[in-house]
Amino acid sequence: MEQGGEPRLFANRWAAAGGRGDACDPPRDTCACLEKRPGGPPPDVRFHADRQDTSAPGWLHLLELVDEAVADGREVFSPLTELPPRERRQIITLPPSIARLREVRHLVLYGSNLVRLPPEIGAMESLEEFDPYTSYRLHWFPYELTRCPALTRSTVSTRALYGNRTYRPPFPRLAPHPPQGRPGDLHPVTRGTRAVTACSVCAGPVDLPRLHQVWISLRVATDVLPLLVNACSRSCVDALPTPPDGYVATPHRGGPEVLQPAERR
Repeated sequence: MEQGGEPRLFANRWAAAGGRGDACDPPRDTCACLEKRPGGPPPDVRFHADRQDTSAPGWLHLLELVDEAVADGREVFSPLTELPPRERRQIITLPPSIARLREVRHLVLYGSNLVRLPPEIGAMESLEEFDPYTSYRLHWFPYELTRCPALTRSTVSTRALYGNRTYRPPFPRLAPHPPQGRPGDLHPVTRGTRAVTACSVCAGPVDLPRLHQVWISLRVATDVLPLLVNACSRSCVDALPTPPDGYVATPHRGGPEVLQPAERR
C-alpha cells in the first residue's frame, strides 16, 4: 500500500475454485517426489504410477459433467467444484471425452489430485485460459497442449514442475526400449501414459516399436512447461521447436544426468 493511500481489498479469485472441503476427508493426496535434498545428489524421479479407477463414483460423476458441459456449450468448465472431496481425490486424470469440449474457453482444475492429463486436451480449440493451480502432483503436461490455438493465459504451480527454474528437479528417465504389447496397455510408471494412439507432433499413427518419447520445455500461454512428446519418428522429434533460454536446449530423455541450467537465485 502506498503511503497515505486508501487500503485496497484484493479479491481471492480462487475462493470458489477448490470446491467443498473436509478436513477429515482431504480432496487430494500428498506428494514428496520432487522434494529437494540439501547437499545430496538429485533424485532419480519417476512418474506417478497411479492408474485411474474408471469404476469410481468420482470418475463416473466427471463423465456426466463433461457430457453436461458439451450439451449446454458452456465456456467455463470447473468440474471439481461439483464433486465432494472424496470424489475429487479419485480423479487422477481427465477422460478423453474432454476433446468434445469445443466451446470451453476457461478450464479450471484448481487444487486437483491429477497426476497426468490426456493428449485429447489438444482438441479444446476454444481454450483461452488454463488453471491447474495448486495441483501439486501434476509435474508435467502432454505436448498436445500446444495445439490449443487460442490458449494465451495459464496459472500453474511452477515449483511442482519437472525442470522448474527455481530448483531444477530432474525429469523422469524415459524407458530406452520400445514398448511391447497393445497401444492401450502401456505402464504409466515407465511411459507416463496408459496409451499412445497418435503422434504428438504430426497426429499420425504410431507404431509402438518405433515410438520416440522425449521431454521438451516450451512456453505454453503464461508459463514454460515440461512437455512429454510421443513421436512416431525421429523426423518428428527433429521438427520440435527450440526451447526458450534458461531451459535444456534440446529434446532429451530425462534422468538426473541431464545437465540443466543453474537454479535461479
